[in-house]
Amino acid sequence: MTAPQNSPEAATLSIGALSAATGIPADTLRTWERRYGYPTARRKPSGHRVYPFVVVERLRRIGELIALGHRAGDVVGASDEALQLLANAGPLMALSTTHSPSQQSAPLHQLLSAVASFDTTTLRRSFEFDWAHRGPIDFMQDRAGLLLAAVGRAWEVGDLDVRHEHVASACLGDFLRSVRAPLDRNARGPTVVLTTLAGEQHGLGVQMCATVLALVGWRTVIAGVNTPSDQIAMLARETGARAVAISAVQPGVKDLAGSMTSLRQSLPARVALLVGGSGIPVATDIPGVLCLRDLRALDTWARGAGRTGRAR
Repeated sequence: MTAPQNSPEAATLSIGALSAATGIPADTLRTWERRYGYPTARRKPSGHRVYPFVVVERLRRIGELIALGHRAGDVVGASDEALQLLANAGPLMALSTTHSPSQQSAPLHQLLSAVASFDTTTLRRSFEFDWAHRGPIDFMQDRAGLLLAAVGRAWEVGDLDVRHEHVASACLGDFLRSVRAPLDRNARGPTVVLTTLAGEQHGLGVQMCATVLALVGWRTVIAGVNTPSDQIAMLARETGARAVAISAVQPGVKDLAGSMTSLRQSLPARVALLVGGSGIPVATDIPGVLCLRDLRALDTWARGAGRTGRAR
């Protein structure tokens, strides 16, 4: 059905007018359209490109979220529901914008020094700053991931001990739970169960995956770590989950492929089964299981599954 010519749905703007209405430079709008497919222009009979007036409100919201520290790649292509969730969490995301202009992201060696001295205040402030200025995915994938890897190496050579690793992990876990809390309260998407297989004791990967999914609007049910496969399958059924995500961080997980195959057979066909983490061998290919190498791949999958309304 064609909208009446005088309706808001039929109204159009030139790129200059759209830029003026949203405060976003015309060159930026062109870049977004080329890179992310939004906003999408249409051609008038004269050949001029115009944009529907209805995109103004959404672009304004995107601009506001970018001002809070989110990256364009994380918000321009996000669903309207995900944008609303991020907007609801705005005051929390804005927490780090109160840093002085001279403050910069702490170098890795400074964070390791903070871990060595159990300086959780410095760690927390660094997490807040990088979350706001790098965006959630880059923060978790690059900054937090590199810090945890560096702590692990320092522990292996004896520069740090297990108590240092536990304190650093707990600090990061507490931070992730705090930024995810407002997203979880407002989540309206499908449900996903997150855990690790029996024998896997590392839970930060679960926390990071839950945060990625919550940012897209998925409802997360975290079953902790070291969960037997039969219990994972039962939980997925009882919660009506559309997906199960397994974190495998510990190197050399015993019979990962066999455990994932058994879990796949225990789950309803409609439930997607994902596995990700540094503990997965490079060439792993398990029928019926989606192996995701990093958080960016999980983010891409979750956004695609959310747009199509399917979990697999």
